[in-house]
Parts: sequence; structure tokens; C-alpha cells
Amino acid sequence: MSDTSQGTGGLAFDSKKRSWPNELNIFFALIIIVVIFEILGQTLPYMNDQSFLFDTRDRFDTIFNEARLRIIILQVSIIGIIALGVTQVIITAGIDLSSGPLVGATAMIVMSFAQTELVNGNLNPNPVLGTWAFDLPVLIPVIVGLAFGAFIGAINGSLIAYTRIPPFIATLGMFLICRGIAQAWTRGKPVSFPTEGYAALGKGMMPVFWFLALAILCHVLLRYTLYGKHTYAIGSNEDAARMSGINVQRHKVLVYMIASMLAAFAAVILSSKNLTAQSGMGIFYELYAIAMAVIGGVSLTGGRGSIVGTVLGAMVFGVIQSGFTYIKLDAFYQLMAMGGIIISAVVLDKMRQERALLRS
Repeated sequence: MSDTSQGTGGLAFDSKKRSWPNELNIFFALIIIVVIFEILGQTLPYMNDQSFLFDTRDRFDTIFNEARLRIIILQVSIIGIIALGVTQVIITAGIDLSSGPLVGATAMIVMSFAQTELVNGNLNPNPVLGTWAFDLPVLIPVIVGLAFGAFIGAINGSLIAYTRIPPFIATLGMFLICRGIAQAWTRGKPVSFPTEGYAALGKGMMPVFWFLALAILCHVLLRYTLYGKHTYAIGSNEDAARMSGINVQRHKVLVYMIASMLAAFAAVILSSKNLTAQSGMGIFYELYAIAMAVIGGVSLTGGRGSIVGTVLGAMVFGVIQSGFTYIKLDAFYQLMAMGGIIISAVVLDKMRQERALLRS
């Protein structure tokens, strides 16, 4: 017989039904993955006893391989910003496939408002909007990018909320529209030569700062505000949320707008970091962002997940991606392996839900 004690309201509490927080499971998985790559580095004959994350040759001031850590964090930070928005969409039992092409379209547009007049003392050889758009304050391209993202998100959300189009179809259509906008903006030509102020947004480790700052903001929104409560309620049971007085349609539009604005901001940081914008930017980003959220424990059926889990999922994704490169796994095998990992994460989530139902 289970050892029970009285809980809140006189309800019996069964200590055997307690479970680890899902975020803790992801953290342990992250450590296990690092250990696996460390073992592979020591055992694979062509690796020459290299360490994955630690300095074994006294090349750095710390015990860690700072260069690899910096690369891992930088790799996941920009897509991680997109994943923060995708997490909120998936919690409502939706999906957003348009975020990758939205990055490409937004990058092309905002860079057109961020060009400098003089390049090495000569007039900018490739102006997009004309001389009036040279050397604008850095806030203008950022606002333009966020406004464009909000516009795309409003269309996505309105189609899903008011016309009942499945999120997969609505955002897939926007996927194609945004990719077309990116290619048509300059007929496929890249846009370069940003102002110093714009370039500073993505310089050095700034993408990591933006990712962590936005992660904290999104965590607070989902955990401690009415917005978060409504988001989880809609994902758990939309009909019940509607009957409880939540304006489901308006809230869905808001969630998709926030997700698209985060994707647009990621485009700002990406184009600033690269000092150029190209129409092909953002390829696969929507899938990688969804993968980070799913690995982080966000349920594709909605109603469950957290920003903390997504951040850890982003780190797991980055470590796996860097680890595959570290052991010199060919790129096409890396894609196959990442696909298998995503499928495994969804299967594990399904099994976890079934066990939870059996315990309840």
C-alpha cells in the first residue's frame, strides 16, 4: 500500500507518483551526450585522444575548450530565438513552418534599411532603396523587421483562428510566400554594407545575449502572466478554454504574431552578424527550431512544455550537431541522424504521456 499523506484540500498525496521535472531529464541527457562524445574522442582511432569539451593540451586558461563552447552557443542562439516563438505556438497545439523563410525575407528587407552610404570611402555600389535610406538610425530597420514579422504572424494567426485552416497548411502556404518575397526583393541579389550601429547588434557574443534575454522574457510571460495561462489552457483543451471565457481566436493571433516577431528579430541578428542578407537565409531553420522545442519536451499535442526545456533542447541540439562535426561524420549522415533524433524525441514524448495517463 502506498504511503500517503494529506495534501491541500484533504487530497491524498502518493509519493510514488512524483516524477522528475522534465527539464531535469533533458539536462541529464545533455550530460550523457557530452560523455558519449568524450568517449568517442578517446576510443576512435582517428581522433588521436582528442577531448570534445575539455582542454587536454594546456592551450587555454581554463579546463574547457573555450573555442568549441563558443561555437556551440553561437550556433544555437539565433535559431534558439526562433524556437522560443515556436514553443509558444506548439503549446497551443499549433505549428509554424513559415519561420525559416520569414528569416530570409526579413533579412533582405531590414538590410535594405540598414545600408551605409560610404564603403571604404566610396559610394555604396549596391543601394536597394535609394540614397534616402542610407545611414538611418539603427532603430528603424529593427522596427521595420518587427513590423513585417508581426504582419506575417497576424496573417498566419487569422487564417488559423478565423478560417479554421489547419496550422500546417496555413503556415506552409506562408512558407512559400515568404521565400518568394526574399527572392523577389532584389531579384536574388545579396544586400550588404550595413551601418556600424546595425552591425553591432550581432557582433561577437551578442546573439547569445539576445537569446538569453528573450528566453527570460518569454519564460516570465508563459509562467507568470495571464497570457501564459491562456496559452496552456488553449493547448490543453480549446473548447474548455473557450467556455471559460478566453477569447481563443484573438489569443491565437497574438501567439503567432509573437512567434513571427521573434523569427524576424532572429533575422535582424543573423544579417547583422553576417554583415549581409541573402534570400537563401533561414533554410531548415523552422525544422531546427521545432526540433529544439520537441527535444526540450514541448508536446506536439499542445498544453505542455516550457521555455527552460526549449533552451536545454537548443543546447542538446547544438552539442549533437557540434559532436557530429567533432567525430568527422559526413554532412548527409548528420542530417539522417538528426532526423532520427527528432523522431525518437517525439516517440519518447508519446510514451511519457501514456505513462502519465496510466499513473493518473
